[in-house]
Amino acid sequence: MLSLLMIVVPVFLVFAVGFTAQKLLKMDIKSVSSVSLYILFPCLAFTTFYTSPLDGEFLYALFYSLLLMLVLTVITIIIARLLKYGRAEIGAMLLGVLFPNSGNYGAPVVLFAINAAAFDYAIMLTVIHTFIISTVGIFIASYGSGAAITVREAVQSVMRVPVIYAVLTAIIFQLINFEIPAAFMEIIEMIGAASIPIVMLILGMQLAEMKLGHSGMTEVTGLVVMRMAISPLIAMGLTLFMPVDDTFKLVFIILNAMPVAANATMIAAAYNTKPDTVSLGAFITTLLSLIALPVWLFVLGIGVQP
Repeated sequence: MLSLLMIVVPVFLVFAVGFTAQKLLKMDIKSVSSVSLYILFPCLAFTTFYTSPLDGEFLYALFYSLLLMLVLTVITIIIARLLKYGRAEIGAMLLGVLFPNSGNYGAPVVLFAINAAAFDYAIMLTVIHTFIISTVGIFIASYGSGAAITVREAVQSVMRVPVIYAVLTAIIFQLINFEIPAAFMEIIEMIGAASIPIVMLILGMQLAEMKLGHSGMTEVTGLVVMRMAISPLIAMGLTLFMPVDDTFKLVFIILNAMPVAANATMIAAAYNTKPDTVSLGAFITTLLSLIALPVWLFVLGIGVQP
């Protein structure tokens, strides 16, 4: 079990560097995040989809990610209704339960725990999660805040996600067999490779800036249990029906065992959808992941010597 813990500890050390740096230097997180969002991660996504063969795996990843989200939504709403929660509480719980921290946390863990091929799967799923949180997440936050959001505003929010254009361009280039000169491809790959350590530092910086206010412990407890236990269990069940290789299945389960997405806390704050609940949930699940992730890796047989 110690060897499994050592897979997660290095990731936490990078988080700690970002956390400490933010406490001491008070850097502009928005600017650093913008570099990652608009430059680094799109280059990484482009490289992944340009170099990976196009097959049914992306469609399977999208379908099963949406199916998992639907199942989690139904369970969360049923529990919330039984506890007589209002719109704000339901919205906050859904933001925490549905969206795992696959980019800042999940992808590095997959890279350290499995291999580079698994990491490509992690980036594919991260792109899908980014798309979903940029669309469905905004609808949920709007619902929870009581604000009205038009279809046009939702579409505009999606169109502002640069990684979508990177993925579409990569897919088109691959379909038409367009060969990018090696020198240019090396630059794209180099920029993309910088995204992983940067997003890990950003998560540490975001944790340093979280404002953990008063929040209902029942809501937070439900959110934590759903995100760290129920989500990976359902994901594990869904992999029984996935016509994909075992590595893809492992990545799907691991990413859906991740803590609350950092983006979920930002959306909750932007729409005033019980941001204290979502932030506290993100903080607690991130700390618990130091124990929970090694347990899940053990259950999945990763890093266990025969």
